[in-house]
Amino acid sequence: MEPTETVYGLGANGLNAEAVAKIFAVKGRPADNPLILHIADQEQILPLTTGLNENARALMETFWPGPLTIVVPRSAIVPDIVTAGLDTVAVRMPSHPVAAALIRAAGCPIAAPSANVSGKPSATNARDVAEDMTGKIAGILDGGSCGIGVESTVVDTTSPVPTILRPGGITREMLEERLGAVEIDPALNGDPALRPKAPGMKYRHYAPQAPMYLYEGKEADLRLTQAVLRAQKQGLHVGVLCDDTVKERLEESLRRGHTAEILSWGQGKPDLAEHLYELLRDFDRVSPELIIGMGVDEKGLGLAVMNRLRKAAGYQILLAEEGGITVKSGSGFPEFLLVAEE
Repeated sequence: MEPTETVYGLGANGLNAEAVAKIFAVKGRPADNPLILHIADQEQILPLTTGLNENARALMETFWPGPLTIVVPRSAIVPDIVTAGLDTVAVRMPSHPVAAALIRAAGCPIAAPSANVSGKPSATNARDVAEDMTGKIAGILDGGSCGIGVESTVVDTTSPVPTILRPGGITREMLEERLGAVEIDPALNGDPALRPKAPGMKYRHYAPQAPMYLYEGKEADLRLTQAVLRAQKQGLHVGVLCDDTVKERLEESLRRGHTAEILSWGQGKPDLAEHLYELLRDFDRVSPELIIGMGVDEKGLGLAVMNRLRKAAGYQILLAEEGGITVKSGSGFPEFLLVAEE
């Protein structure tokens, strides 16, 4: 169990199928969800693949070490359990010194998904790892809190146009600056019929225990505020995920003794990325009846954090624009919004 610059990982020898099988067992991870192999030096990728094209080499030169995973053709030494039977393998070279030292000491690529029970928010500090994994693993390397806070960007370099399979700390804009055209895989929308080529594409992830609704759009902050006030009138114990500005506005508007648990990520997308999983876990500790979250635009890091927020909400998304609120996806409006106001 080691820290990286993104999240904590649950590690095992990536070339040993029996060791990798224990990862799936401990996490309760579906077998068709592939893993990432972590290396400490660029040349360590060579035995893992049948060849690297120009796009793969360009990404390695520009972004390694760092929060970027590349999908390349696999070689015969990579076990099927790592790739979920695909003919490609995902590889990354983390920049965290503890992770790099561990990989070098192990002398092998390390398969390392996030160190959490499958479906729960990923762990970005040793406390949250211990909460999920105590008694299930050999030990935890405590390297402090992770700086980026969301998992690595995953790019398929085997497609005609490089394709983002999972957005992360390396943004689409950064990739386009280096490669030119970059596509986004349609499976990111959570289509269950599509076979995942990278971790986190198919299943509900990052989910707190309480049902969560996400407001997106130009009036997300205003409509979220109105929803929280309405929930309070009905006596609901509601959790709120927002930035400092909205938190201050809510605290001024809510009655004394209110039952809202308002958790702020701070200001800006880097703060949201760094603290998102920690805040989602904090909601589980205060046990609200439901959670109302505020979205951000998809520029830069916004693509990655909105991907995680939508998954956390199970795609229960309300679109708040000037003309009103509509259901963007999910089963509809939360019940408390349908109750007539007195």
